[in-house]
Amino acid sequence: MNGQNRADIKVGAKVKIVLKADQRTGKLTEGVVARLLTNSSFHPHGIKVQLEEGQV
Repeated sequence: MNGQNRADIKVGAKVKIVLKADQRTGKLTEGVVARLLTNSSFHPHGIKVQLEEGQV
């Protein structure tokens, strides 16, 4: 799963995301999806999510 298709990501799924502050380094943050923030079904840079801890 590359995170570009909204249908592949479900609320409650355990994921690894790159936070805005970590985009230069590509550091991954692990968490559980609380909300899907991207409305489109596909995004070339990945679907934006909010984790249960509040990170985006």
